[in-house]
This record gives sequence, structure tokens and C-alpha cells, in this order.
Amino acid sequence: MRDTYSLYETKAKLSAIIRRVREGHCVVVTVHGEAVAEIRPIEAAETDFDRRLDQLAERGILVLPERDDRSGLRLVARRRGALARFLADRGK
Repeated sequence: MRDTYSLYETKAKLSAIIRRVREGHCVVVTVHGEAVAEIRPIEAAETDFDRRLDQLAERGILVLPERDDRSGLRLVARRRGALARFLADRGK
């Protein structure tokens, strides 16, 4: 179920709205009655590299090579979590 709040209400009740989101609810913010934003829980990070590549390609953020050979792709991040941070930045 989605809750809907005006921008004015959102500013006044932000803490309560964040509590609702943490419980798994989605909140829609409206301006002059028109939905302009959605506040929702963050999904768990994907750990499957191939699946994340496919998701980014579906969204048009990444273009995969025409042949479906990913054997040449390898992880090169030295710091743990660097790839997740990189992919999260690209997903915005």
C-alpha cells in the first residue's frame, strides 16, 4: 500500500514517513496534487555480477557487447565494496 503526502506534509512529517519506509511501505510525494517523487526502501544489494550487468543494460545505463561472452570480464576492485559503490552510483 502506498501512502501519499503533499510536499508540505512531507516536510512536516519526515521522521514518521521514514519510519513507514523502514517498515517496507512506499510513500508518494505530491506537488499541487501531482505525484512527483516516491520514497521507498532500498533493495538489498545484488551480489550476482551477471545479473547486475543485465539490470543495468535493461535500464540503458550499460551497453553489453553483442556476443554474450562475459568470460573476459573480471573484478578488479581492490577495496571490498568498491564495485557495489560503483554500480550503485551508476544506477542513480
